[in-house]
Amino acid sequence: MVRVISCGFVDRLFSGQKNDPRTHTNKHEIRYLPFRMSTRSVSSGYFLCSCKVALDPIEGLRYDINVKIAIIGGGIGGLTTALALRHFGFEPEVFERAPELLEVGGAIAMWPNALRVALKLGVGEKVIEHAGVIEHIRWQHRDGKSFNQTRLPTKAIPAVALHRADLQSVLLDALPGKSIHLGHAFNSCLQEHDAIRIDFTSQPSARCDVLIGADGLHSQLRDQMLNGDDPIYRGYTVWRGITGYAPRGLEPSTAIEIHGRGQRFGIGPVGNGRIGWWASANEKDALERAAANEQQTLLNLFDEWCAPVGELISATPAGMILRNKAFDRASTQSWGLRRMTLLGDAIHPTTPNLGQGGCMAMEDAAILARCLAKENDPARALRAYEKCRYSRTAAIAGCSRLYGSIGQWESRLGTWSRGVMLSIVPKTVTRRLLKLIFDYDAFTVRI
Repeated sequence: MVRVISCGFVDRLFSGQKNDPRTHTNKHEIRYLPFRMSTRSVSSGYFLCSCKVALDPIEGLRYDINVKIAIIGGGIGGLTTALALRHFGFEPEVFERAPELLEVGGAIAMWPNALRVALKLGVGEKVIEHAGVIEHIRWQHRDGKSFNQTRLPTKAIPAVALHRADLQSVLLDALPGKSIHLGHAFNSCLQEHDAIRIDFTSQPSARCDVLIGADGLHSQLRDQMLNGDDPIYRGYTVWRGITGYAPRGLEPSTAIEIHGRGQRFGIGPVGNGRIGWWASANEKDALERAAANEQQTLLNLFDEWCAPVGELISATPAGMILRNKAFDRASTQSWGLRRMTLLGDAIHPTTPNLGQGGCMAMEDAAILARCLAKENDPARALRAYEKCRYSRTAAIAGCSRLYGSIGQWESRLGTWSRGVMLSIVPKTVTRRLLKLIFDYDAFTVRI
């Protein structure tokens, strides 16, 4: 358990010390770790103070740090899992199908529940350095009329957003280069008597004791283990972009969600003077269409919307605008078999409406590492992880799906009703609901 003595941020949990958590067996021993002060984000109105944290050692750790763990997928979930496992002394290997990890992608939200994980793994301050702080959220109509706004219930740990490539870079820098294997496209796996054999399409096979699938929405490992069902299309397309252009009058540290008929547009800071935005529009066809001029498509869709919607679309290079269909899956309690399991979008893909997809993967990583560190039997540890995570991930995915469905209403009655609902929800209710998500601590929750 981690007890905050005074508010602030983590520099590095063990300050570079070579700690073996299995040696911390005295339950009365409490080590006080001083964290250094950071004022990197003072200009954005968010002050990071110094603090002390009391770390109660985990009791009864009898696990074998020599267990060989393989992670399929080098995205945010896979890299965070590798970092979390190293936090407990394991030396996992990551196998990524791409020949190189390119700096592509839109913005990613790091709400306090995810940033808390990053801080405890020693990379939180670097994340904050690259990110834009979000202190307020405002909902408004496409004509600019405000429905509601609220200040986020963030105290010691802020809500931030940053370029996905920046987050990926921070995680990669914290891992040994030799533990990341690029150009390894997963083909199949076979549970042998004393190991799991992993076969790749064009690389030699590898063997491990524990196999973790973090290979995203179309996970091949999931298909093999669970005879995978198809992802479910939710009826709308999402575009994302990042621009260095900051329109005049845009409120600092504020995320904005603008609603129209079957369309939405979101805006927020993503650090280093950049603005991230996303757009959504109803489309019946689930098939991805051929690449088109997405910039012009969006300018047509959002013509006559309030400023700065058109400005942000025009300021983003057409080739840097990403388009994806909104998919998720029905929740399932079957996450793995024997010494194999899944995490993140591979098992509980979430529509982007709450910005919690990446956050859930980071929570998964922390819980999974803790379970493997607590239990000497890896298979039992994986089942404990799955049981711990099912209810929360199912609830978050369900809420995101519902919020997105309401957000995409396009009938006159539906859009009027949504506007009324957004306008009359008390700020105290909104903040209480957000706290249920933000206050989750993956390093202290019971496992």
